[in-house]
Amino acid sequence: MTEPKPDNIYATPLDRVTEFAFDEAVARVFPDMIQRSVPGYTTIIPMLGVMAQRYAQPDTVCYDLGCSLGASTLAMRHGLKDKGNTIIAVDNSEAMLQRCEHYIALDNSPVPVKLVCTDIRTLEFQPASVVTLNFTLQFLPQYDRADMLTRIAEALVPGGALVLSEKICFEQTSEQSTLQELHWDFKKANGYSDLEVSQKRTALENVLIPETRQAHETRLLAAGFKQVILWYQCFNFVSFLAIK
Repeated sequence: MTEPKPDNIYATPLDRVTEFAFDEAVARVFPDMIQRSVPGYTTIIPMLGVMAQRYAQPDTVCYDLGCSLGASTLAMRHGLKDKGNTIIAVDNSEAMLQRCEHYIALDNSPVPVKLVCTDIRTLEFQPASVVTLNFTLQFLPQYDRADMLTRIAEALVPGGALVLSEKICFEQTSEQSTLQELHWDFKKANGYSDLEVSQKRTALENVLIPETRQAHETRLLAAGFKQVILWYQCFNFVSFLAIK
């Protein structure tokens, strides 16, 4: 397995910036990319283990939907204690799952992990107690998001939980502008150039479609969750805890 490399995908001027995709080039640099691009990522991931420990119920499945290289899977894995749980980690990128399999194999937790390469919208859910959608829903078409959340809610046992982490936007123009610019400043502070920030933004423009906090909360409640808590925010990145 090739070691992760620094993210320089957008470091040189491109004649045409293509749409962002989770291909082999991104998989190779993903650990560096995600930590330098998402404020609070290194806080959110360990807390998934804490929440898995609290909400996982015996002999149920825990899902990591859009698992990429398995950071959320590993965090949940170490939060699960002798409850007979299995984690099903799902992604539609073969390149991501190949590397995820490597990281799972290096881990010392005995909790079983099953990797599935498929579109999460086609997944047949088993009874579950914990589901993570860690910066995944934002990549689905908006018209598919409500159905996805409803299917998750239906699969969760009573008292089960969904952790939904997303980049969001804001209704107030001034708030949107301020937090977006602070996000760009964060990326530059982590070594990205103006060119890299600009070209990455172009690549994501029609791929990652953010929504407001209110839109997420309303949809989660409509999907069947009884309680929705915004447990984390840093600039324009948030994480919700939705309990059935």
